[in-house]
Amino acid sequence: MLAACAAIPDASERYIDDRDALFSTVPDAPDEWSASGVAGQAPSADWLSQFNDPQMTALVAEALAANPTLEARAALARAAQARSRGARGQWLPSLSASVSGGSTSTGVIIGGQEEQIENSVYSANLDASWEADLWGRVSNSVAQADADRAASEADLAAAELSITAQTAGAWIALNEALAQERIAQLSFEARDRVLTITDRRVRSGISGPLELRTARSQLAAAEATIAARKQFSAEATRRLEVLLGRYPGAELTSTTELPKLEPITAEGNPALLLTRRPDVAALEARVVGAGLAAEEARLAMLPALRLSATASGGGSTFEEAVDPALIAARLIAGLTQPLFAGGRLRAQQAAAIAQAEAAVANYAGGVLNAWREVEDALTADVLLAQQEAAQSVAFEEAKFAEDLAERQYVSGTITIFDLIDAQTRRLNAESQFVSARASRATNRISYHLALGGGVPVLPATETTPDADAEEDGRSQ
Repeated sequence: MLAACAAIPDASERYIDDRDALFSTVPDAPDEWSASGVAGQAPSADWLSQFNDPQMTALVAEALAANPTLEARAALARAAQARSRGARGQWLPSLSASVSGGSTSTGVIIGGQEEQIENSVYSANLDASWEADLWGRVSNSVAQADADRAASEADLAAAELSITAQTAGAWIALNEALAQERIAQLSFEARDRVLTITDRRVRSGISGPLELRTARSQLAAAEATIAARKQFSAEATRRLEVLLGRYPGAELTSTTELPKLEPITAEGNPALLLTRRPDVAALEARVVGAGLAAEEARLAMLPALRLSATASGGGSTFEEAVDPALIAARLIAGLTQPLFAGGRLRAQQAAAIAQAEAAVANYAGGVLNAWREVEDALTADVLLAQQEAAQSVAFEEAKFAEDLAERQYVSGTITIFDLIDAQTRRLNAESQFVSARASRATNRISYHLALGGGVPVLPATETTPDADAEEDGRSQ
């Protein structure tokens, strides 16, 4: 059974007619990944080391320290933590006090003349209230705040993992763009050599104007390709700079080659994945929170015991207004019980149950998607490795064919169109080889992102008052 199913507090079972049926939309986790047929070891948190790229690691560290999205997510997590601490104040009484002062003017007749006499008036008020934790209503509210905090902290961990993967992926994309730019430059140089050879052949009367025009056209096309590749490189650089929190000035440079990776090793298993992925942990916490919200809606239809007291004092002097004896003499105590509004409360309960069912469905979808991402990455790595190997052979053979075609063109045994065709095949083969290697590196990043990247699951939160909570409660 799913982890979230066990995490829902027993008290919230009351709102679910068939608790297991809610989770029946998610199949039980198998013991191994179907794409590999084996169950791997626990994934390593140090997955960036396999790329053997210190600059990538340094950029990831910079992004984690300066990315604006992470700063916003961290602030939201702190807000949820503060709300969780504040919720514990419900176990303690609330107390408020106010003091006011003023004056009144009274007209009196003295010696046949009206005179105004000023009188000072002071008042003090003290209000206190406390709700008994009948039916676990207060504890349920505190547990909801804790579930929200757990979800927010898991969201932060997921954002950190996502930024790590995005930065590493952007670095791979930049190096791919730069590699494609270098290929375009080499192609330009090759086409320039062809133009030189063709021009010499035309001057010697071996070739005609058609071949010269064709050579010039191919050189211009190669120049246009360089400009397009430079544009892609600049855009890739700016995307990475934004992730790093830098101004997108396309000033970041790289001399790193695309990594040559070893075959993938299956890590973890489908059941372990549910305890590792922070986004799954966030969905699970929201299932818990939705269940507690539904329980709160049920408890709202039960009587509530709230004790409240109001004490006030007043007098012509400030000392009389705040005199403890006078305030105590005016103390009023009251016991209140809410009136029932059955139709409205039952509708609220039905809405809360529907929200809980939606949270379970979202969890089910998130779990299935998490499994799919890992299975996709495992399968893709095998196929991308095959593509990389095949493209490597295609590139080597196309390069030899281009060299042979250039020699034959110089000797006059083939036309310029044969040479251009050989150059084009070499250009395409090399470009596709670079893309295959970059795609495999990007897929490896996606694989570790899908595994949870070594981010641990947040521990269960405590829902009983502690010293800090009591202090927070007093300060409210």
